[in-house]
Amino acid sequence: MGETVRTLAYGAWPSPIDAALTAAHDGHPEYVGFVGDEVWWTEPRPAEGGRRTLVRRHADGREEPLLPAPWNVRSRVIEYGGHPWAAVAGEAGPLVVFVNFADQRLYRCEPGGEPRPLTPVSPVGAGLRWAEPLPLPERGEVWCVLEEFTGDGPTDVRRVLAAVPLDGSAARDRGAVRELTDARHRFVTGPKLSPDGRRAAWLAWDHPRMPWDGTELLLAEVTPDGTLRDARAVAGGPGESIAQADWTHDGRLLHASDRTGWWNLYLDGQPVCPREEEFGGALWELGSRWFTPLDSGLIAVVHGRGATALGVLDPETGEVVDAAGPWTEFTPTLAAHGERVVAVGASPRSAYEVVELDARTGRARVVGAEHDDAVDPAYYPEPQIRTFTGPDGRDIHAHIYPPHHPGCVAPDDELPPYVVWAHGGPTGRAPLVLDLEIAYFTSRGIGVAEVNYGGSTGYGRPYRERLREQWGVVDVEDCAAVALALAAEGTADPGRLAVRGGSAGGWTAAASLTTTDVYACGTIKYPILDLAGWGTGETHDFESQYLEGLIGPLAEVPARYAERSPAAHADRLAVPFLLLQGLDDVICPPVQCERFLARLEGRKVPHAYLAFEGEGHGFRKAETMVRALEAELSLYAQVFRLDPSGVPTLELSK
Repeated sequence: MGETVRTLAYGAWPSPIDAALTAAHDGHPEYVGFVGDEVWWTEPRPAEGGRRTLVRRHADGREEPLLPAPWNVRSRVIEYGGHPWAAVAGEAGPLVVFVNFADQRLYRCEPGGEPRPLTPVSPVGAGLRWAEPLPLPERGEVWCVLEEFTGDGPTDVRRVLAAVPLDGSAARDRGAVRELTDARHRFVTGPKLSPDGRRAAWLAWDHPRMPWDGTELLLAEVTPDGTLRDARAVAGGPGESIAQADWTHDGRLLHASDRTGWWNLYLDGQPVCPREEEFGGALWELGSRWFTPLDSGLIAVVHGRGATALGVLDPETGEVVDAAGPWTEFTPTLAAHGERVVAVGASPRSAYEVVELDARTGRARVVGAEHDDAVDPAYYPEPQIRTFTGPDGRDIHAHIYPPHHPGCVAPDDELPPYVVWAHGGPTGRAPLVLDLEIAYFTSRGIGVAEVNYGGSTGYGRPYRERLREQWGVVDVEDCAAVALALAAEGTADPGRLAVRGGSAGGWTAAASLTTTDVYACGTIKYPILDLAGWGTGETHDFESQYLEGLIGPLAEVPARYAERSPAAHADRLAVPFLLLQGLDDVICPPVQCERFLARLEGRKVPHAYLAFEGEGHGFRKAETMVRALEAELSLYAQVFRLDPSGVPTLELSK
């Protein structure tokens, strides 16, 4: 006989998914690569201070973490980072080059040996940083992106392509680093060498554009002495985003451009498989890969409209054959060796795994970071893909996660509370994958609605451009439209709606609480709250002029910066909220939260402010994630009059 289903109020359902379990499964494998026949990748360790290690999968399937604590394989270039490692196979074993997070130096090591620094520490500003290493043992160098701070300010920085000696001679001598390009462009990606080594291709862009606004594809000749000559733009421009470029096995240049409104592939400038779907994406991290050419002439691709699939594209016919399997979402990391392709995929029933595809047979299998059900999958949420209608009849894409528990239902006369989640970016997208943080709420009887509001990627450039000069308007309207639609159709309790988000999503949450009366409370994580401050020196260089497109040119519309800022409207905030912040955050610094709270002083709005030492932009330590998640649930419990068991009560100031 089956278990008896109990009738309990929403929010009181007992769940095996606690905050510690959620934190232990936070993060996922990234930056896959082949080293000879072996598959390697980086993997998070939340219980070890949130560091990332490098994992090696031997030919026999055995997984081995290569670098013990405290080594942390992570680059801070443009603060969001980039591909932090590379390795080449050799007779004596692999030669590994990686960036260590703590000092941002480039190191080399051989398995079993101690890492040795290849680059110096700079006494200037935030120092020297590196990304997208390309080892060239035949030249005795590793080519990469160099980000060099020239002063103490966050925008006192230059970026070039550089060659670092593999013999360690630059470890104490900045002069031994050979610069391959000048600093005429503010941003560059790592070089891709043609198969014959005679040409190099890379991407570049400049303020005020972001890489999804406009980039250039640059091409240069590589001379015998290893210098780059006659660099010229061959594609792209101010209104065209080139997301990635690479070379085919026979020396043809392949790139992804959104010149038609969708990131599609072009081979030697000619379209390949033109479709109204994306074969590229927003370049938040240097070295993101949505495609990789195979030796056969085929191209492995991560593509889709909204959700992304892993497929193999025949450039001659334009046909794409997708990998069979349970995965419904793939991240922009790919590598190929012969006809083997390795990627990272997930689904609503499985977390991100390292997946290998045989391009000849179409068969795919998990080869690393295999998903393991930490709890009975019956507790996982059962999401719905929905499209809602917003203002002016525009479409709004969302994922709805109703409350779900195998042993509990709510009383017939009760509607569930719902939390609207606003993703970061804002030029990002919420993927439809298993997230135990969502399950933490849905298994207790709290619904979650992830909104891919106007401005999100994955739906073409016009959808992305809806946010141009409309940030704080369109995103707020779209989230509210979804929340109100759920209430109107009887899915959600109109009196128990909340909003939450981190980073740009924190901005949307705060703006929603100060400009609408839709929500009874909200959770604001490491947010942007004051545009004037954030846009004039309080953030890092990469996004320092992002607001020129999201809000408008500061010199022309300064009043708009104040009008849109939640900090300027703290007097309108009338509902309880939770504010979460990392004290080491240089992207959305704590001063934003402090200024916001100062303007709330004396207004007696119930709230809590939790600030975490040693955390930056996005939480990585298990203990931080536990505290933050339990605090968030406690907020909802107090405001929505829920009765979750075993959760510490969050003290709200009055």
